[in-house]
Amino acid sequence: MHTPVGEAGRVTTSPAGTPAPPLVVVGASAGGVEALRDLVASLPADLPACVLVILHVPPDAPSALPAILRRAGRLPVKQAADGDPLVAGRVLVAAPDHHLVVGGDTVMLTRGPRENGHRPAVDVLFRSAARSHGPRVLAVVLSGTLDDGAAGSAAVAEQGGRVAVQDLGEALYASMPGAACAAVPAADQLGVRALAALVATWAQGLPTPPPADPVPSDPDDLTPGTLDKEIEMAELDPDGLHDPSRPGVPSGFGCPDCAGALFEIKEGPLLRYRCRVGHAWSAESLLGRQTSEVEGALWMALRSLEEKAALKSDLADRAGGSGRDRVSALFRSGAREALGAAELVRRLIDEIGAAGAPGLLEREDDTA
Repeated sequence: MHTPVGEAGRVTTSPAGTPAPPLVVVGASAGGVEALRDLVASLPADLPACVLVILHVPPDAPSALPAILRRAGRLPVKQAADGDPLVAGRVLVAAPDHHLVVGGDTVMLTRGPRENGHRPAVDVLFRSAARSHGPRVLAVVLSGTLDDGAAGSAAVAEQGGRVAVQDLGEALYASMPGAACAAVPAADQLGVRALAALVATWAQGLPTPPPADPVPSDPDDLTPGTLDKEIEMAELDPDGLHDPSRPGVPSGFGCPDCAGALFEIKEGPLLRYRCRVGHAWSAESLLGRQTSEVEGALWMALRSLEEKAALKSDLADRAGGSGRDRVSALFRSGAREALGAAELVRRLIDEIGAAGAPGLLEREDDTA
């Protein structure tokens, strides 16, 4: 359900009128378990902020990350459930195959469209936190490949929040924090323990705001912009999904997840794409998926050619055994042609692999 808010930085409140705590939103992927463990281990037990964590994990297996982080630090850690309140001094970890979305003073779990091929996606969490809590958000991007989190970091900065990333020399995979830095050049670049110190001092230094007036609950009271529309899609909000208008302009590219038309969205240095039903891609993630799909198609072609060559060879043997030498020779010639084509495809597969950017075709799922 769409949860509208007012001006950037407006403070959401709990039902009792107590201001919701500041939010520390953290995203990680490959190599991120170690960084997350060290980060949580260094946070104080009296942290006056709520920590929300996204780690790219396989969709079909339970995540061990809550237990790992619970053992590592002094803060209570749990896997987020739909409707969990935002409580200071607590860590909520996204559930596998569900986006973690901030809505006012609670979180919601949705099975909205994947972003950059991921659910949960870092961009979804960062974007919804930025809209809901404005300058009371600190976004932290840790180790990971590709660039999930870059667009969300830009949204946090645009709404007055702060962005920090793991030092690129320390991160096991520097692509994700590097992409966030490119999107937000003013982002702090720190080692994990220094990031934990920043989290503590940032949260403790924020003034406690007065309770805000109730936020209007009628979406028609607002004029949704790109930020609102994209969050609505992640929430599977019917108003957002059925709205005929879409952020961006037609790109001429197709969505790898549903084959629908992609719309191009430009945000400063960022170039992104989103289809009609909400699947979202950065340029790098889209290129990575296209490369994977091309390679998959080539492997299918190679298998078909190898089978064709084997079948023609078998038919040639059968024809020769029955004295039909001319037919046998034709089958032998066809088998050689199929094997020649198979070698061309094999070399093309090898060339595509050699030309791919480092990490582009890596599986990003961590084992936690």
